[in-house]
Amino acid sequence: MSNKNEGLSLLYRIRWRATWLLLHVAGPASLPEHLDPRSRMERERAAKVARAQRAKQAKEAGRL
Repeated sequence: MSNKNEGLSLLYRIRWRATWLLLHVAGPASLPEHLDPRSRMERERAAKVARAQRAKQAKEAGRL
């Protein structure tokens, strides 16, 4: 699994992509970065992946 998908289930990734595409097609027009729902989704996904990577590193560090 690539680093950008670490900690994300297949169902989450499918649902996330479908929502992102719907927002792209039928969502609001141009909004500032802090108000854009697609940008918010991308930030939340990146945070979720970062948490999973930190948990994996902590688990591996505990084993050593």
